[in-house]
Amino acid sequence: MQTGTENGGRSETQTGTGTGAGAGTEAGGGRVDLCVRGAELVVTMDADRREIPGGWVAVTDGLVAAVGPPGREPEAERVIDAGGCLVTPGLVNTHHHIYQNLTRAFAPALSGNLFDWLRTLYPVWSRLDEEAAYVSAWVGLSELALGGCTTTTDHLYVHPRGGGDLISAEIAAAAELGFRFHPTRGSMSLSVKDGGLPPDSVVQDDDEILADSERLVAAHHDPAPGAMVRVALAPCSPFSVTPELMARTAELAERLDVRLHTHLAEDADEDAYCEAAFGRRPIEHFESVGWGSDRAWVAHCVFPSPAEIARMAGWGTGVAHCPSSNQLIGAGLAPIREMRDAGVPVGIGCDGSASTDCASLWLETRGALLLARLRGGPEAMRAREALEMATLGGAACLGRDDIGALEPGRAGDLVVWPLEGVAFAGALSDPVEALLRCGPTAARHTVVAGRLLVEDGALASGGTAEMLGRHRRIAADWLASCG
Repeated sequence: MQTGTENGGRSETQTGTGTGAGAGTEAGGGRVDLCVRGAELVVTMDADRREIPGGWVAVTDGLVAAVGPPGREPEAERVIDAGGCLVTPGLVNTHHHIYQNLTRAFAPALSGNLFDWLRTLYPVWSRLDEEAAYVSAWVGLSELALGGCTTTTDHLYVHPRGGGDLISAEIAAAAELGFRFHPTRGSMSLSVKDGGLPPDSVVQDDDEILADSERLVAAHHDPAPGAMVRVALAPCSPFSVTPELMARTAELAERLDVRLHTHLAEDADEDAYCEAAFGRRPIEHFESVGWGSDRAWVAHCVFPSPAEIARMAGWGTGVAHCPSSNQLIGAGLAPIREMRDAGVPVGIGCDGSASTDCASLWLETRGALLLARLRGGPEAMRAREALEMATLGGAACLGRDDIGALEPGRAGDLVVWPLEGVAFAGALSDPVEALLRCGPTAARHTVVAGRLLVEDGALASGGTAEMLGRHRRIAADWLASCG
């Protein structure tokens, strides 16, 4: 039985209360660590979808203490002036392969379909080790923070023999930066000789994968509200693992009370593979191995039928929508409108550099807005719905009710977005629409658990130049290995 905040996005944990924005929400008269005030607009994304002109947000001990209208701001140890800015909850990235930033715009793999790209890149990724995992995570999380992301998952499914503890290396980078992190213990068990795509050097057997999955959960997973690290289990895809591993992973996730993640219905080739290998479509296969539940969320889901969408809604299985990736690999237009209308939890994801090379949740949220309108017409989506997917939708995919909104008791994760300068000239009528229609834009300030990760548009942590130098050295070595 699932309990607490791992309950498939419908947590039983209750934290904090609030009152209507018109009266303000008092900070309780106690100490306030941080107050972001004077915003053009505060978008809370709370149950009432309150938006507060001139509003403020107070954060104490890493949690939102209060929000309110102008004139009732509490005193605080640190004050951020958000004049001329929009304040939103931090964005939540629901799908990524961070290590792939070491092979951005990788020339040898720029042509061909998804399967062709993967066949080219797997041998290169077989060089992944702890240093590469740590450095790529540090750089990738920094990039996400600059784009207003405060929580991310990561799907690391390449585990070369002798590479070391890659997931723990990523977690160390996240802890150093102060980023809220949901790594997933990815896996592949089918190599080329078994009818899969990767070489033998990056696959493992089922028992090895499951044992390491359990070890990582015991070492790092925190089920408590406000957790900075949670671990999920994530066999890569129907064409890279055995059905037995999928089924045993679902059983392990149930026993450990953690979430499940995989790619699903991503590409037309995947449909053909599943029909040939299993005699059923990918989503039918997903159900047959015990994954059809509210414990799981999946990446892409470009090709579900209407009946399959209804089944996913019934299960409560979430979807990570990856707009740029779907465009760059030419996968197609995911039926996001139909999914949301059916009640499928939908978040937004960046994906990795096998298919897209810019890790910006702002860009992906804008892309979700544009693709929905391309597919369904100008009434298919508005900016507020896209922003909701990037915040509350992402929180639901990750099984959390303590992030994704600005209200007392939730995590003190927020973004201050500038609405000034040439890009926003004339954008006076609606700050939320302006955020996604104008730009491009980046965060002025990104706050995680009350701590600034981005301040005045720059990373608050030191060591960026050194880390970029290490990253360049590793990437160059990988490129040289291809001849």
